[in-house]
Amino acid sequence: MDADHVRLVVAAQRGDQRAREVLVSAYLPLLYNIIGRALSGHADVDDVVQETLLRAVRDLPALRAPESFRSWLVSITLRQINTYWQRQRTLADRTTLIDEALPVPDAAAPLEDTTILRLRMSDERGQAAEAARWLDAEHRVLLSLWWQECAGLLSRQDIADATGVSVSHAGVRLQRMREQLELSRTIVAALAAEPRCPGLSATVSGWDGARTSVWRKRIARHTRDCAICTATAAEQIPAELLLAGLTLAVPAALVGALITKGLLSGTTATTAAAASATGTAAGGGALLGKLHAVTAHPIATLATGAVLVTGTAAYVAWPEPEHRVPGAVAGPTAGTTTPAPSATPSPPGSAVVPLGARSLESVDRPGQFLAFDGDFAKLSSAAATFTVSRGLVDSRCVTFRAADGRYLRHHYLRLRLSTDDGSRLFREDATFCPRPGTIDGSVTLHAHNYPGSALRPRDGSIRLDGSDGTRTFTGQASFVVRAPLT
Repeated sequence: MDADHVRLVVAAQRGDQRAREVLVSAYLPLLYNIIGRALSGHADVDDVVQETLLRAVRDLPALRAPESFRSWLVSITLRQINTYWQRQRTLADRTTLIDEALPVPDAAAPLEDTTILRLRMSDERGQAAEAARWLDAEHRVLLSLWWQECAGLLSRQDIADATGVSVSHAGVRLQRMREQLELSRTIVAALAAEPRCPGLSATVSGWDGARTSVWRKRIARHTRDCAICTATAAEQIPAELLLAGLTLAVPAALVGALITKGLLSGTTATTAAAASATGTAAGGGALLGKLHAVTAHPIATLATGAVLVTGTAAYVAWPEPEHRVPGAVAGPTAGTTTPAPSATPSPPGSAVVPLGARSLESVDRPGQFLAFDGDFAKLSSAAATFTVSRGLVDSRCVTFRAADGRYLRHHYLRLRLSTDDGSRLFREDATFCPRPGTIDGSVTLHAHNYPGSALRPRDGSIRLDGSDGTRTFTGQASFVVRAPLT
């Protein structure tokens, strides 16, 4: 670690508030990525990040070796992750109904998926993020650390020091994690293949959709020896090349909470950071060497969306909606999409989808309607009719059911028909929240569990894509709600 960085740590130890804020600003994206990935984007990620930073600030004066600050901070992060897991296990032992009793967002909707959708990552990067959800808990932590190593924000020595092992032992553990990750990538690609291998379909018969080690091993026994399944992963891009482009967004809400707790200020000064921006060594100096880019943007600007640049990675802080679900409302049964008076006011910016039998016509491609070919949705001149009902997890939103009883849901970023399996994940995936489209009477359909994304036709199918806020995207994602065509 460079001398200027050490002096910054020493100044923070002695009570220099500005130096402390610079350190918090610099390391917030790193900690958020480590914790966010280790916890698979659970709703408690922000809380664990805050607890980690509060503990680090409290214990900073006792740090005897300022030059080891980075690995010391990461080790605190890992302990807080383990503490969180222990609390969750204890809570799970007390009740088996916790997910039904508390309105906690499903842990199966990972934060990295939201980021991928918003940044419109490739399908293969989406599959890499999905593969991470198949890893054992220990390997998810190692992946979160290796991810930062790939981005140049941690060194192998940092990982070894933080985990309390030698560099060579850390390398062995990371290699085992990578082997499990590659195995999981093959599983994800095989499950997403169309048409799916008949042998794999037989293997997963009875699978409840939970990504457990038992099912990973069971599926892997098939995919290892199946030429059809292994072919789906034959041309995959090396994971380290994909990981460098997958960074988690630090939410503005978290930054605001840190400001409230006094860990950050709304106008973090650039003077101290610029004075320390001289290191160039990989990992250590590189991080602090770019601090001027972090603090050049006042933290207060994050309320409207800003970019934190640290080292070689960019972290986008997106404006958070006032509510987790975008303004939406399921309308009364009617023949038009004109909003009807309601005793419950609609949230600002909402749109109405009438309940009952309905068809959806593309605004961008007039005369083309939402239909399906087998299991997957597409546009067609022959309209499909769906029964619109109130959303399965939010009555302000809507759910679409086909004549055969299956529901429209997003799965691996594609819209398809699926049978209700009774899971929370299914209900989330099958709930869509309407917002106004580009023309009168049209709507865009946003995923309930990915509010920043909407359904739009692409590549011959209907996909869930992150909205870029442009009128072009909104037009492509807009549908006119029609009465059934006769």
